[in-house]
Amino acid sequence: MTDQQWQTLVSAVTGGTRGPLSTAFIIDSPWLPNWAGVSILDYYADEGVFFDANMRAIRTFPEAIMLPGFWSEYGMCTEPSAFGSVSMWGENEFPFAKKIIRNVADLDTLERPNPRTDGLLPFVIKRLARLQPRIEAEGHRIRIAVARGPLNIASFLMGTTEFLLTLRTEPEATHRLLSKVTDFLVDWIAWQRECFPSIDGLLVLDDIVGFISRRDFEAFGLPYMTRVFDTDVTVKFFHNDAPCKACAPFLPGIGINLLNFGVQHTLAEMRTWTDNRITLLGNLPPRDVLAQGTRDDVVRGVKEMLAGLGDDTSRVIVSCGGGMPPGVPTDNIRAFIDTVTAFTGAPVAV
Repeated sequence: MTDQQWQTLVSAVTGGTRGPLSTAFIIDSPWLPNWAGVSILDYYADEGVFFDANMRAIRTFPEAIMLPGFWSEYGMCTEPSAFGSVSMWGENEFPFAKKIIRNVADLDTLERPNPRTDGLLPFVIKRLARLQPRIEAEGHRIRIAVARGPLNIASFLMGTTEFLLTLRTEPEATHRLLSKVTDFLVDWIAWQRECFPSIDGLLVLDDIVGFISRRDFEAFGLPYMTRVFDTDVTVKFFHNDAPCKACAPFLPGIGINLLNFGVQHTLAEMRTWTDNRITLLGNLPPRDVLAQGTRDDVVRGVKEMLAGLGDDTSRVIVSCGGGMPPGVPTDNIRAFIDTVTAFTGAPVAV
């Protein structure tokens, strides 16, 4: 992310701008490798392939902010691998982390990982460190630490169904698990910041938050999310493209100031539920419109989405409702960006 893009983002999340709308997309391995013409496994395995794919996206769409920027990740295996989860890889498939907790008794043997040495985490850091000179030579900096959230990681360690059942039937065990995961996350985020002092933002992704009720979020989400976001960075960015209504009123109190949400709710609804205290990143349907729709579908969808904002376009960054999904063609992204530009005269964020 360039200095200008970073300032655009900071201005949006602090509510300091009412000018033209900006466009941004979360891009990572579900979309970027195949769009760039390489396999998913090559994208993970070869830092040169990783760098070139990211630069190709940046140069093809200079008007858009790519979030979080050079995301060094190994899909859903990144954090679970540190706990000892076996990672499954295919040449052109999304990696998957096998569960390691078979019953509640296994929780007592679960060790707190060291992010400096365990699982794939050293590879995440090393890849960025090796590429940092090239990234900065292109006018970009490493701005945002990234982690999956506590409920998301717990669901991979146990299995999603098993975790949600345990949450309802074994609340004390659930708290023990989430406490261990959160302790690790605090360390992991701090280690990323220590390795890259240019970091002044945090992105946490946790879709499992959207599968629980408001009461359960207060008990099992709120205390742990609050700890994870308790770090002194300017941008506190949360991604949950499952339903957000239950958790939305609590997000400003956690300190979150940027929210990427799914297609279940409108921008206007999310504004109301968050008391217009959070900048919203969204929320064109990513699969059905951006990936599978025609160019005309994208143009129509963006116009309808923006029309719902009325005259107030503050605290909004235009995007899709989630990360960039597999299969989105260049022409549809171009149609998206051009429609936003025509709507508000959005500047080029280079």
